[in-house]
Amino acid sequence: MENLVQTAMQNVNFAAIMPSLVLACFGMVLLLINAFSRRGATAHVALISLVALLTSGYTAVMGWNNPQAGFAGHAVLDNYAIFFTIIFLIAAGLTILMSDSYLKREGYPVGEYYTLIVFSTVGAMLMASGTDLMTIFLGLEVLSVSLYVLAGFFRGQLRSNEAGLKYFLLGAFSTGFLLYGMALIYGVSGTTNLVDIGAFFAASPAAATNPVAIAGMLLMSTGFLFKIAIAPFHMWAPDVYEGSPTPITAFMSAGPKAAAFAALLRIFLVSLGSMEGTWSSMLWVLAVLTMITGNFLALNQDNLKRMLAYSSIAHAGYALVGLVAANEIGISGVLFYMLAYTFMNIGAFAVLVLVGKQGEENLTLQGFAGFGYKRPLLAVLMTICLFSLMGIPPSAGFSGKFFIFAGALDAGYVWLAILGVLNSAVSLYYYLRVMVFMYFKDPEEDFEWIQLKPGATICIVLSVIAVLYMGIVPSGVMSLARQALF
Repeated sequence: MENLVQTAMQNVNFAAIMPSLVLACFGMVLLLINAFSRRGATAHVALISLVALLTSGYTAVMGWNNPQAGFAGHAVLDNYAIFFTIIFLIAAGLTILMSDSYLKREGYPVGEYYTLIVFSTVGAMLMASGTDLMTIFLGLEVLSVSLYVLAGFFRGQLRSNEAGLKYFLLGAFSTGFLLYGMALIYGVSGTTNLVDIGAFFAASPAAATNPVAIAGMLLMSTGFLFKIAIAPFHMWAPDVYEGSPTPITAFMSAGPKAAAFAALLRIFLVSLGSMEGTWSSMLWVLAVLTMITGNFLALNQDNLKRMLAYSSIAHAGYALVGLVAANEIGISGVLFYMLAYTFMNIGAFAVLVLVGKQGEENLTLQGFAGFGYKRPLLAVLMTICLFSLMGIPPSAGFSGKFFIFAGALDAGYVWLAILGVLNSAVSLYYYLRVMVFMYFKDPEEDFEWIQLKPGATICIVLSVIAVLYMGIVPSGVMSLARQALF
């Protein structure tokens, strides 16, 4: 027993989870601050949350090129985990910036909102640094439980209640698939460690074709593909995105999506590389189906939150192309695209936060009529984000798609790259519709209620600067993405 305890203590290396540990400690402090704060006073909670994210980010960056493993191989802080950690922290920070004035406008100035964002970010970070199926599952649950509450945060609104309940029920259902798949993989390999699973299948090629192992891979994939909203597991996304508070919709479209990709990439490439012939064919079909489903269902949407929800499904399909390619440029392209998508999508949602009225009104195409005349600066910033979502150069969206499709071509998936480009062309229609209403329709309102609050303004400006920088000079971020490959 003494040797066992000594071994366990030697394997504990808190440096491997230090960024998430720091953020979790801040989250618990925030809970205590909320308990003793006057109801409605949330500005200081938002500020402390931003400090927490910055501190955690500093801790993560200090570990670049200095990988740390701990907890008997259950967690690692490598460049890959750090890159995704920065994405999660940026998504959370931008969401918090646009939230304070929004919550007060909607009549829900509750400090626990920020604590939930912090804890959901902790879960995402654990998913990225997890090198064991159980660690990844723990991170997924911490992330998901926080998001269930955030999705239904507006308890007095029927749409928000529906969003929270639908997300919770379907999320719990998908978790069952995930756990069953993990159990089957464990049953075949005898371990939950990702590296050991990969070594087992590499040493036993016959095991990679075992029906139980294939069933485990399919079931486990279902759980992650649900979080990413890959078709046909996307049905929850439009209703949940529309009913959730707009900043949370922005956060869900970026942070949790990147977290699911972080776990999926590590599992498929490290553990299930011997089964690539099976999962690459499956993901090829799902990537095409997802791009087509997301883009064509977005064509006739008048509600902008639903339109961006369907477009986020299509963007998940683009990113999946990089995983199908499974080469250096494709995988690094996925990392680049996750960061680019975080900026361009949250930037667009931040404009929606400013344009919307109390009760989530005015978030339709008609509500944007004449916006370009009445609020030209905001309209230009929105246009830049939309151009990036379309993939028009010089924007981060174009660079990201270029790297992903280049990876597909390099791996020999010519038709997959062609279908991706064609789907990007389809997306031009519904993004351009927004611009048509902004610049070519007569204004129906003066937009006099729009106030450029500091937080939301900073969020939009930072997003647009990042979108342009990553589009004009993509080599710097792409170099970091290449260094982040495991």
